[in-house]
Parts: sequence; structure tokens; C-alpha cells
Amino acid sequence: MSETDNRLKRQFEFCLEADKEKRIKRRTLLSDGKTAENDAEHAWHAALMCVLLSEYANEKIDVLKTVTMLLIHDIVEIDAGDTYAYDDNAKLSQRERELKAANRIFNILPDDQAKKFRALWDEFEAGETPESKFAHTMDNIQPAMLNNSTGGKVWAENEIRLSQILKRNEITPEGSEKLWDYSLNNFIMPNVEGKKIIDDKD
Repeated sequence: MSETDNRLKRQFEFCLEADKEKRIKRRTLLSDGKTAENDAEHAWHAALMCVLLSEYANEKIDVLKTVTMLLIHDIVEIDAGDTYAYDDNAKLSQRERELKAANRIFNILPDDQAKKFRALWDEFEAGETPESKFAHTMDNIQPAMLNNSTGGKVWAENEIRLSQILKRNEITPEGSEKLWDYSLNNFIMPNVEGKKIIDDKD
């Protein structure tokens, strides 16, 4: 097999492996309020939002880099599974599970692309660059938008408290203060007022 053919073989193997991301169900519902979102839908939606909303980033970002980061940020869940944002027990082992998955999945690719994609995934996880900060903003605001669109159904079913949501979103303003303010005032607080999110003061 030629070097080019071997490269193509590994690239297509990764593409086929990525198809498994469509099988990973999340706790977030689609806007129909009935269907569980899968990881691939979440990644696509967050990436689309990044293209549309990048003008609100706190700092200038490389949009293509941020979109790529969003498209691969949850691919490790093929092996590690989805960890619900408010499941404290599952979060204890999340990092270990996801690192093991990253080592396997990205190494399906040719070496140069494996290093590039793994570096992007690590950058997202660290959350220190303008691109990774904005990617986290998209990753957090997308489910808030969907939860609001269903009348806070999943928040209510899981008895989620405002303090949990605020802790989950501690880094969201680092990517975009404007978008965090919008999410807080239009997606989150109306559900506190509507008793779908538990107000810790109650």
C-alpha cells in the first residue's frame, strides 16, 4: 500500500469512527421537547452558533480553529460516554475516561493530523486561549438555549438549582460577556421565575 493510500485509509477510518458520535445521547432535549439530542447534533449546532455569533467574542478569534475545536470537543464520548453537567459522581471519573478515549481515537488519524486534533482537544480542555474560551461559551449556551426552548423541562425533571447552573457557567463569560448576559437574562432567569429552576433563596 502506498503512503498516500495508507494516509487515506486512516483518515476514512477516523471519519467512520466519528460516526459513532451520533449514537451518544445527551440529557438535553431537542426543541421539540421529546427527542434526546446526540453528541454529533450538539457539536454541529455549537459550531454553527460559533460562526454566527463570533462577533460577540471578548477577543478576536480564529473562527475556523474554534469551529474545528467544537466539532471534535466531544468525540471522546464515543468511548467515555456523555457526562451530565450536574452529575457530580460521574464527573469524578470523567477526566480519566476522556483522556483514555482521546489517546485511542485521535491516534486513528495519520500522525500529523493526530497531533493537530489532539492539540486542539487539549487546548479546549485547558480553556486558556481566546478560541477555547469562546468554544466553551458556545458549549454552555447551546444547551441553555435548548433547555429554555422546551420550557425548562430537563432542568425541572432533574431539580436543578440556580447555584448549579451559575457554577457550571463560571467560565462562560470569559469567551463572551455579551452572550453570557443574554443567556442569563433570556434562557436561565425566566426559568427561575417560572419555577423550572430551583431558586436557592427559596
